[in-house]
Formats: sequence, structure tokens, C-alpha cells
Amino acid sequence: MIIAIDGPAGSGKSTVGKLLAEKLGFIHISTGALYRAIGWKAAREGIPFTDIPRLLDLMKRTQLDIRRGKNGSYEVYVDGVEVTSVLYSQEVGNLASAVSAIPEVRDNLVQLQRDLGSKGNVVLDGRDIGTVIFPDADIKFYLDASPEERAKRRWLELQSKGISVDLDKLTEEIIQRDVQDMSRAVAPLKKAKDAIYIDSTGLSIEEVVEKMLSEVEKKLSMRCNP
Repeated sequence: MIIAIDGPAGSGKSTVGKLLAEKLGFIHISTGALYRAIGWKAAREGIPFTDIPRLLDLMKRTQLDIRRGKNGSYEVYVDGVEVTSVLYSQEVGNLASAVSAIPEVRDNLVQLQRDLGSKGNVVLDGRDIGTVIFPDADIKFYLDASPEERAKRRWLELQSKGISVDLDKLTEEIIQRDVQDMSRAVAPLKKAKDAIYIDSTGLSIEEVVEKMLSEVEKKLSMRCNP
């Protein structure tokens, strides 16, 4: 079974995807991590996103991998080095959004994402899993929340790490990220026609996971009793 979870930045896709995979005994893959990794490495090497030939060269010589860690969460490796913790700043998130809008970059990463998920019994989250990567996924979810809610979640997460940020500025950045992701020419963020929409505003993580589990159980029941 392939389960796709799409949605905007900060909607909780990765957190929910991880917990859902744990409950099902599936593998969890957060595909946005791949774009974060490319954006992060390109920035480190001073490669502008307008220089397509250099970006493609970087991708050819970069080894990307997502592995299951000891605690069940995924870990991102770039050239054999685990870099998960450095990829989840707001700055790297903005880099990921920009680099994901480049057709040549997306073309190169589409097959890698399909290879990672093709073994089945997997939960994948991202921006275009149910629309582009696995349009025939067994179950598709579109996880959403208000910009204010998503910004507040991110603000609380950063506060817990001792990082001080302005909540209003964070909200504005979330809104700008939505516009960027939804208006890009290639694989824009949108809900697949057959995706189950879940608005997580005001819901706990556990409540969202339970909603998803209920839908998965319905699907499994239909398979057992066609």
C-alpha cells in the first residue's frame, strides 16, 4: 500500500506521516527533505538557482538517501553524511521551495522519489505526491491548516529549541511560501481530486492520525471484502 500526504508548509505532514507509518508498521518518507537537501547544498556551494547547468551538475555528483533511524524517524543523508537537523530551518525551507520550482530539478528528483516509494507499505509526504509522484496511490490525504495555526506551531517548535522569532513575521513567511508553492508553473501544490481533505486547525496530532487510520482501515476492509 502507498499512502500519499500532501499539503502546505507547516501543516504537520511529516509529523503525522511519521506517526501514521509507525502505527501501520510502514516506512515513512518525507520527500520535501530531498528538495531541502539540494537547496541547502547549492547555497553552501554558492550556486545561484538561475544557473541550471551548475545545479544539474551538483545533482549528478550528489548522493541523496533517506533511511529509517533507530527511533523510527527518517534521516536524510547527503553524500553519506546525516544532515537532517540542519535542513529544517525556515531559511532552508525557503530554499527548498525555490529550487522545487525548477523543472530540471524536479525531473531529476521524481524518479528518486518513485524508487524510494516503489517497495510499497510506505507513507510519503510532500507537495505533489498524490498529483505527480504517485497519482495512483492507494490512499491520498490533503492536510491543511490556517496560516496562523501553522505559523504558531512553527513558532512553538522554535521556542522549544531556544530560538526566538517574531510570530507575525513567521506568519507572513508562511503565507508567502503558500503563494510560491501554489503558483509555480511546474507541479504546483494542489489537492488531488480523489484526496481526502483534513483541516487540522484546532485538532491535535493524535486526532489527525486517528482520522487517517480510520480511512486506511476502511480501504483495507474493502480489499478484504470486495
